[in-house]
Amino acid sequence: MQQYTDFIASVLQKASKIANDHFGNVPTMEKGTDNNQVLTETDLAVGKLLVSEVQKKFPEHNVIDEEAGVIDNASDYTWVIDPIDGTSNFASGVPTYGTYIGLLKGNQPIAGGIAIPSVNEIYTAEQGQGTFCNNKRVYVTSEKKLSSVLIAYGIDSHPEIDNFIENEGKLLMTIVQNVRNLRSSNSAFDGAMVAKGAYGGWLCRSSKIWDNVGLQIVIEEAGGLYTDFYGNPINYDNALEKTKENFTYCTASPALHLELQRIIHSK
Repeated sequence: MQQYTDFIASVLQKASKIANDHFGNVPTMEKGTDNNQVLTETDLAVGKLLVSEVQKKFPEHNVIDEEAGVIDNASDYTWVIDPIDGTSNFASGVPTYGTYIGLLKGNQPIAGGIAIPSVNEIYTAEQGQGTFCNNKRVYVTSEKKLSSVLIAYGIDSHPEIDNFIENEGKLLMTIVQNVRNLRSSNSAFDGAMVAKGAYGGWLCRSSKIWDNVGLQIVIEEAGGLYTDFYGNPINYDNALEKTKENFTYCTASPALHLELQRIIHSK
């Protein structure tokens, strides 16, 4: 029985309308001192909508929203929201961006969704029920060879960490040499492409909890694996306290995930 799918699809449709209505005409501001992070009025509007919808439907649940912060209702259930993932793309008029919403029960993702407004796609997933794109079941790729697939890789600058870009660049070079081609919108768009089997996998070493919960359940219910960058389970314990924590991930079909882990652990 699907408890949350209809709700998730409905609110993501509303979020997509707001994003589409404002796309291409959005002033931005930087968030703090990190020039990798920008904010638009659309982020705030979509976040306000999603938080409001969750509070109306599930008033007893907790909420983590990238922009609004934490609403702690001492519940075992926590909704985790990223209003616009890929804000830099969105603000620059690049259509590869999206919205995430996910639900944790304790420390486990049990439902979630992704909206890709530019192509009018809504992905929904619920534990044990599969992943659907616009009500059609989707699966990760069945391709077994990295050399036959596109792989996405998200990378941000980290001047505060010595040699971060240099070391990541070396690993990225090895990955590129082993795949068909590399892609990088560094946004929810890449995750959606993995879920529907268009990309073989996606790796990222710089993200937050709201970039992961909705994405993880969508990928897993489509048949994929979702771990941290080094193949370990993602830890969502005490989720309300993890809004500042960095998350890494490696997500792909099981066969391709194994191949990516072999490359990562060979370096």
